[in-house]
Amino acid sequence: MKILQKLTIDKLKVGLSKTRNNLFNRITEVISRKVILDDETFNELEAILLSSDLGSELTEKIINKTRTSLLNTNDRSLENIKKIMREELLNIFHKELNSNNHSEIEKFRPYVIMIVGVNGSGKTTTLAKLAYKYKLEGKKVIIASADTFRAAANDQLKTWSNRIGVELVEVNSNDPSSVVFDTLNIAIVNSYDIVLIDTAGRLHNNSDLMQELSKILKVTNRLLHYAPNEILLVLDSNSGQNVNSQVDSFNKSSKITGMILTKLDGTAKGGAILQLSLRNRLPIKYIGVGETIDDIEEFNATLFIDAFLN
Repeated sequence: MKILQKLTIDKLKVGLSKTRNNLFNRITEVISRKVILDDETFNELEAILLSSDLGSELTEKIINKTRTSLLNTNDRSLENIKKIMREELLNIFHKELNSNNHSEIEKFRPYVIMIVGVNGSGKTTTLAKLAYKYKLEGKKVIIASADTFRAAANDQLKTWSNRIGVELVEVNSNDPSSVVFDTLNIAIVNSYDIVLIDTAGRLHNNSDLMQELSKILKVTNRLLHYAPNEILLVLDSNSGQNVNSQVDSFNKSSKITGMILTKLDGTAKGGAILQLSLRNRLPIKYIGVGETIDDIEEFNATLFIDAFLN
């Protein structure tokens, strides 16, 4: 387990390098050139945290905790400041960023996961990564190609499904609900463990496409009263705090159960992942830290924050 955790932290460090350089390398510079940690210093630290999209609420919590803790100690070293920040982040997010429901997956057959998100978020590629991950875990996986609005999405899934050896269901129909209906029936009859449903990428303010999600949910629930087990919203980390409006809109049409943050390796504002969960009280299930098929990690608050700080 320790070896696995080290590999994961090392991978996260590489994936989060832009955020780490923007955030804690700049904090190091500020602290190292200050003899006294005065108000100006804390204002600089606050500006750095905000520039990494940690958000005003989270930034205020961290700054206040750091300031209070340093009043009660003579240790004003960089390492102690990082330790205080780490403890405050873990204290806040252990309750907010809960782990994945592995035990729940074993209770249902099939376990149904619907993937939603706007165009360009990495939704279809993320679904393929999840399919590969579950297959490596020994699960029997089937994919519903229910993005009937974008032919390229189906072609993309065909390529991925052939490469990783997972069954793909596609129907010559403009009705994505029929694709989901057929996929679920196949999954039930053939005892599949996991059903992954790809939906059309949509603008979060497109009411017609949002209503389509509701229709898919009704079909799913009609066949399996407990389904879908999860509705995961894929979000592009480069969007920063703009993703909050996406969360709000998708939650109105389909109750989101968790989030997947993609493209963390390409952003200097990875702090958004933390303020996002705090604001919406939604767990982050997975993070994408690269472009290859295995570049998806289950979110773990401790490992993420340790990779952030070291």
